[in-house]
Amino acid sequence: MKREGRFRPLQRGIPLRAIAPNAVTVTALCFGLTGIRFAIAGEFERAVVAILIAGVLDGMDGRIARALHGESRFGAELDSLSDSIAFGVAPALVIFLWSLIGIPQYGWLFALAHAVFCVLRLARFNAQIDAAEQPHKSAGFLTGVPAPAGAGLAFLPMFLWLWTGIEDFRNPWFVAPWIALVAFLMISSVATYSWSSLKLRQNVRFEAIAVIALVTGALITAPWATLSVVSAAYIVTIPFSILSYRRVKRQRAGLRGPAPAASHDAEPPAA
Repeated sequence: MKREGRFRPLQRGIPLRAIAPNAVTVTALCFGLTGIRFAIAGEFERAVVAILIAGVLDGMDGRIARALHGESRFGAELDSLSDSIAFGVAPALVIFLWSLIGIPQYGWLFALAHAVFCVLRLARFNAQIDAAEQPHKSAGFLTGVPAPAGAGLAFLPMFLWLWTGIEDFRNPWFVAPWIALVAFLMISSVATYSWSSLKLRQNVRFEAIAVIALVTGALITAPWATLSVVSAAYIVTIPFSILSYRRVKRQRAGLRGPAPAASHDAEPPAA
């Protein structure tokens, strides 16, 4: 007689820890698309806020995945697809509708450059994700400006416009070259600081918390002025990150030492 339940198949399912980070990624994608919706309606302030929220969520999904041990290749691919829309397509359309539509033929070209270069950057990241040799990553740096930071930098003229109300910041002949520069920085090979690799000394922990509290308060009371200053400060750090990486590269070369020179006194091999 066959025993009941002896060959019962195992019940398999997807653990919650694998769903939670992907849900955050999809939420970030929804906020990016919502930014496009607000831009079409002419509500540019809400459009920027929606994409900024997408950037905050993008910074959370990876940490949630690592905390819950829910990392997966599916999550990595989904994150890149979400980033390409939220930080590539959405900012390009918002900035085009806000400013570059004033020169529709050339303005659309610059908007396309931002979206396409962002996608190319993410494709390069995915292609190198399993590479054993990644000099920038192993040294604690990123290659080029990451997609969320690229979206924030692209919005700098809009931040200044919302802060000051000066229409010159909305001039497409001012915005277009800036978008081109940001697009180039995203696909460039320059070393940029990675926030996850920055480490503070023990004696400045209290000061760092105080600075974070002040920046948070400034974002609440004067968001556009604060975002303008933060974006400008990030641009200023790029030359320092390049110099820091060169220093690390020289130190590594010094630790490896010079390659052994071939001896001229050795006998030639026998025929």
